[in-house]
Amino acid sequence: MTSVSRALIIGKHGQLAQALIASKPNKIIATAMGRDDVDIGSLESIMAAIELTRAELIINTAAYTQVDLAESQQDQAFSVNRDGAGNIALAAKMTQTRLIHLSTDYVFNGQQSKAYCIDDKPSAINVYGASKLAGEQAVIAAEYEEACIVRSSWLYSPFGTNFVKTMLRLMTLQPKLSVIDDQTSCPTSAFELGQFIWSLSQQAKLAPIYHWSDTGTASWYQFALAIQDIALNLGKLDTRIPIEPISSSQFSSAASRPKFSLLDITASRQIMTAKPWQENLTAVLQQL
Repeated sequence: MTSVSRALIIGKHGQLAQALIASKPNKIIATAMGRDDVDIGSLESIMAAIELTRAELIINTAAYTQVDLAESQQDQAFSVNRDGAGNIALAAKMTQTRLIHLSTDYVFNGQQSKAYCIDDKPSAINVYGASKLAGEQAVIAAEYEEACIVRSSWLYSPFGTNFVKTMLRLMTLQPKLSVIDDQTSCPTSAFELGQFIWSLSQQAKLAPIYHWSDTGTASWYQFALAIQDIALNLGKLDTRIPIEPISSSQFSSAASRPKFSLLDITASRQIMTAKPWQENLTAVLQQL
């Protein structure tokens, strides 16, 4: 399948859905739907949305993403991230609609020291990661060759709630910040991920799984330092504040998080050129 011209984006209130709309090629007509428009718990509702939009492509960005809250709301996390994903995959297969399903670096346990390849065995260490992994398995179980999974990491954009916007806000409110320095991955611009998804949608044949992020590595602490430096240079902040590194053990959170969850994007770079995360961060900060 190539030359997709009509797309249904599920999860319209999330930052990725908004970035997808912003980065959409002119030749594609895209309709974004949220929970008020389509019930991903209902196969009939999903089928009706596909019929209404005449979609040739579904991009499933709908997700329960509250990592800490998921520890006490396991049923809700699995209902959206596993059951919803499975329903969408089944509806895609029944209507022969191409599906790109979004997943996360948190399907990995973070115990290896090199970037995770698509062939590495997932093993989540929190409920959120486990629910997203179960969603991947539900998509794969549909046995539909026009469905694929795209994993990404540490997503940020001018939209919604994310680390960049939170740090900027705190840097204007707090005299100093403490940020975790023992979790490492790669920040990813939702705009770049969106452009990759649109490029992927036009490929003649899909692989089962893709990885996408910006290039480079960072800890949350290093990410925060860069946010402050670039924001000061752009005039988005007036004053530099001290930022100190702390360990995960010093920061109280309900969910464990992977220590190292960098994704190997080698194969995906044949589809689109990836840029350094600092370059993409500058572009996003310019919009805030």
